[in-house]
Amino acid sequence: MTAKKWRLALLLLLSLTLNLSASPKEVFPDGTPIPDWFRQNKLTDITKLGKQYRITDHNLRNDSTLIQTSLLQAVIDKAHENGGGVVIVPKGTFLSGSLFFKKGTHLHLEEGARLKGSDDISNFPLVMTRMEGQTLKYFAALVNADGLDGFTISGKGTIDGNGLRYWKSFWLRRQFNPATTNMDEMRPRLVYISNSKNVQLSGVRLVNSPFWTTHLYKCENVKLLDLYIYSPKEPVKAPSSDAVDIDGCKNVLIKNCYMSVNDDAVALKGGKGPKADKDPNNAGNQNIIIEDCTYGFCHGALTFGSESIHNRNIILRRIKVNHAERLLWLKMRPDTPQNYEYVLVEDIEGKDIGNFIFIRPWTQFFDLKGEQITGTSTAHHITMRNIKLECDNFFNVGIADKNSPAQGYKAKLSDFRFENIEVTAKKFLEIDTSLIENFQLKNVKVNGKKIF
Repeated sequence: MTAKKWRLALLLLLSLTLNLSASPKEVFPDGTPIPDWFRQNKLTDITKLGKQYRITDHNLRNDSTLIQTSLLQAVIDKAHENGGGVVIVPKGTFLSGSLFFKKGTHLHLEEGARLKGSDDISNFPLVMTRMEGQTLKYFAALVNADGLDGFTISGKGTIDGNGLRYWKSFWLRRQFNPATTNMDEMRPRLVYISNSKNVQLSGVRLVNSPFWTTHLYKCENVKLLDLYIYSPKEPVKAPSSDAVDIDGCKNVLIKNCYMSVNDDAVALKGGKGPKADKDPNNAGNQNIIIEDCTYGFCHGALTFGSESIHNRNIILRRIKVNHAERLLWLKMRPDTPQNYEYVLVEDIEGKDIGNFIFIRPWTQFFDLKGEQITGTSTAHHITMRNIKLECDNFFNVGIADKNSPAQGYKAKLSDFRFENIEVTAKKFLEIDTSLIENFQLKNVKVNGKKIF
């Protein structure tokens, strides 16, 4: 190569380097950089996690009728006592009550494997846990991991909550007592992970949960990759079978997942009550990204609440959603101080959606505990852009509750931006810009007509 060609090649390389360095770094809605951690997404390699403990080598049998909780727990305990390792569930069905993973242990389900929950609540002990924004005694989940940094669930197998009996019991009790709450009817969750860092769930199927499917509490750096999460809406509805509940967590990635459940797909939790922000058991959620996912039926594709105090830097992007009752749902609790801020919803395609955006005071189980309504619930810096959707209602927003028990309550909404939105709406609820301070709309079309 001649000296001239060398110089040209060096100049080209320098130009490419400068262009790359000058390209904008991806940021959260508040402008802070998104860490590279969110882009480093490899499925779990169990060969790097220590000794493997195949449960059928430890007296367990492939039997869908035999509850083997104690034998399964013994394998987990043995792996822990020997310095950690992977508990492997091979092809077959293994019935169990609550399992408690310990330091250094992991769960791997091979293709065709099914870890199936008992449909007898007595196989799920009462423990101090977290439910509906409260820290209290409730039933343990099928899979439990507390304080386990680096914990993983992986494979191509299935964790099956076996929820049918629980669902039928719930709806029967509702017929007997219409005031029955989630907490009244005894049901376990499927997976509960708490107080843990650097957690990854990848590849597995999480189905038929009796209650919430995946509950993360006070965790940091959690990745949910390539999961299939499902509970039915018919012929028997799976009540409150949320796909993912994020409860006081930081840095959570949900990527390439399928979610179809009879409640919210992703719900942000954190606490409730007039002094919820003062309770050390409660916490906000920060830096949450849900991307490249596909949704079947759900109540809310992304829901803030109903027990939530602070959510910041929340991104929902590049998703396809069908049959959701709401795309973005902000539950504003009159009895709880709330701050929902810096939210981005972008690059969405959907059809058969109930509401594009739904914001209303949430008064279910309203309880001021003797305090006065303060009206401190706020939502601000909410951006929705590059969205094409078929829905029933476009703009379903109300900030005041004129009905008891929250008379006089009014949420504060500000700094919303709608951009490049094309909606087909069966019922066009007119956009009331007076409800939102500093509401910017650009290139918004409803039923083929540009309204802003």
